[in-house]
Amino acid sequence: MITVYCYSRCSTCRKALKWLDEKGIKYEQKDIRTEHPDRDTLKKYYEKSGLPLKRFFNTSGIPYRELGLSSRLKDMSEEEQLTLLSSDGMLVKRPLVAADDFVLTGFKEEEWADKLS
Repeated sequence: MITVYCYSRCSTCRKALKWLDEKGIKYEQKDIRTEHPDRDTLKKYYEKSGLPLKRFFNTSGIPYRELGLSSRLKDMSEEEQLTLLSSDGMLVKRPLVAADDFVLTGFKEEEWADKLS
């Protein structure tokens, strides 16, 4: 079973969930605003993903812009970034998919097909 963190008003999230449903892939859906991953969980996902931590940030979101993170992230430690990410689910890139052996950020159909099919 995979866990998919989504935001109901996000068109990319809706598209991703529709894709999963069409493929018959079972998942547990969590609202990224109210059930976002905590700091330790985000650290585990980050380490499992092999991705740069910046890929976990929703760079097009309002909180990201309001906090001026495009210029501040480079000066923050990984620990500071993880703490910040865990403080607000809207800072997290969505959809965020967590499985036993991989983590995906955002919806790229080819990447999802490779990992989930």
